[in-house]
Amino acid sequence: MFEVRTEPIEKKVDMQVIKINPDKCKLCYACIRVCPSNAIKIVNNAAEIIPDRCIACGSCLTVCPFSAIKDLDSKREVSAYIRSGVKVAAICAPSISGEFSDISAYTNFVGMIKALGFQYVCEVSFGADLVALKYRELFADFKGKYFITANCPAIVGYVERYHPSLIDNMAPLISPMVATAQVVREKYGSDVKIVYIGPCTAAKDEAHRYEGDRKVDIVLTFKELRDMFTEAGVTENNVEFADFDPPIGGKGSLFPISRGMFQSVGINEDLMSGQLICTDGKANVLHALKEFENFSQLKQHLDLFYCDGNCIMGPGTSQGGQKFLRRSLVISYTKKRLLNWDKEEWEKNIETYMKLNFFRDFHNLDMRLPNPSEEQISEVMRQLGREGYENKASCGACGYESCRDLAVAVVNGLAQIDMCNTYVVQSKTKYKRRLKAANEKLSNTQKALTESEQITRHEQEAFQEASKITSGLLNKLPTGVVIVDENIRVLQSNQSFINLLGADALEIADVVPGLIGADLKTMVAPYIYNYFNYVLETDISVHNKDIHLGDSLLNISVFSIKPNKIVGAIIRDMYVPEVRKEEVVSRINEVIDKNLKLIQEIAFLMGEGASDTEQMLNSIIESYKSRKGQSPQ
Repeated sequence: MFEVRTEPIEKKVDMQVIKINPDKCKLCYACIRVCPSNAIKIVNNAAEIIPDRCIACGSCLTVCPFSAIKDLDSKREVSAYIRSGVKVAAICAPSISGEFSDISAYTNFVGMIKALGFQYVCEVSFGADLVALKYRELFADFKGKYFITANCPAIVGYVERYHPSLIDNMAPLISPMVATAQVVREKYGSDVKIVYIGPCTAAKDEAHRYEGDRKVDIVLTFKELRDMFTEAGVTENNVEFADFDPPIGGKGSLFPISRGMFQSVGINEDLMSGQLICTDGKANVLHALKEFENFSQLKQHLDLFYCDGNCIMGPGTSQGGQKFLRRSLVISYTKKRLLNWDKEEWEKNIETYMKLNFFRDFHNLDMRLPNPSEEQISEVMRQLGREGYENKASCGACGYESCRDLAVAVVNGLAQIDMCNTYVVQSKTKYKRRLKAANEKLSNTQKALTESEQITRHEQEAFQEASKITSGLLNKLPTGVVIVDENIRVLQSNQSFINLLGADALEIADVVPGLIGADLKTMVAPYIYNYFNYVLETDISVHNKDIHLGDSLLNISVFSIKPNKIVGAIIRDMYVPEVRKEEVVSRINEVIDKNLKLIQEIAFLMGEGASDTEQMLNSIIESYKSRKGQSPQ
């Protein structure tokens, strides 16, 4: 009888086998499209693995065009074991014959591994023989319950997370890798460190599920082994050949190809009388699991391998390998091995090690997401332009079986709308149309814009020239002139105004010509400053206010140039001790006449291009006219 063990014999270890370097990620979404478990999301403009959802299948690893995704590097840890002097055994997956076709003989390959420092090199094909025989017992003891094989760790991880209702249908048997680890420790001692060399990244996660004699200490992929050969300078030309250490496997060498393991022990695959369906590849196995769960009429055992081509095309193999060539190489290798195969010795070893415990448990790691509301799904479908097409076939470019599945993933925050190629193309088309219309409009206005730029440039040049002349003329006026902004900061002043303010202002003017930007209230008395503030607030001009400032008698007029924004002032020194009062009056009138003439010339030069300055100058003229003929008070 085939007894199923129920007590726990595994541990659950959370371990992130695959990681993404955000600095290298270019947001191409290729990894998201191929991930079967929606275990990748976008965080801070880069893809990121969600560890609890990841089954370490390696799909993202092989599809990333920017080398942003890496699996857990085990080379350094292996080297540390070897240097430590402990016994280290390598157990090699049967798919070595498909991967290392560049090595002329398997004995050279074994010699190369031993040259790295491994004490033992064993075949996982013997573990595959043992597990295959256990499956034959399980299927022979059929009691109406159909099983899903548990040889592929990616399939096991997927069922535990996304089809937990099928856990009871998982065949309660360990994988050939774990079975071989048990055998090696039974034969060579429990203290031996075991390194599995194979094509699978998910095996790195599986290795951490077991303790004791089942423990696989480290998993090396074929690519990592090649790196170690290169780093150590090991080639088949500089090592001694060697054979695998016993126990030697039989037809278990066929394990890495579809149906290989079951054909090795004669399990019936006849379409009429057999009860086994074998398939591989992501799309096939996902469909198979869904149908197995939903249709009771599917009365078959399922033998599933996640990678297309089974283990010969795993993510740990060299890229660019040819699936059918590798399949052929595995078969050829098995045939050659069986030519000198000691069947009697093999049978003795099988009898010895079949007494080991090959049963296992599974964990319910349910990571299924809740179903979004129909309103949420409909909104995403509308954005995708697929509203009303829920039951229509999709192109599948996004990696989801249907547009609705993509919409669900978008709502759950595990996908992006622009993963849909149709949406992207349509968005680009709409953008191109808008861009074309904008270009046509731009083209139609380009000539007018050019003409406008020319006119503006001429006006600017004229204004700059007028401003230059105005500034020169203002500095020739003997009367102080100042223009300030709404914050009573100097916009422009002439030299006469600076001279009136005294030595401090002259020193500042040496650093800041014209005192431009200076705060007027820091340079004049408060009663003078208040005139400016009054005009800014009321827009009412102040005319001919006489002010004593030290030994000087000043006459000040403040007027508005731009209401509440800009004001100007003219300030005259009315007291000159060495000149009689009549002469002062005469000189004042003379100065006024000259200033009026200069101001009129300024107004003429400024023209329409300098309206603010013209307004200021007109205000100055009016102020002078009002004072003409008057004498100081």
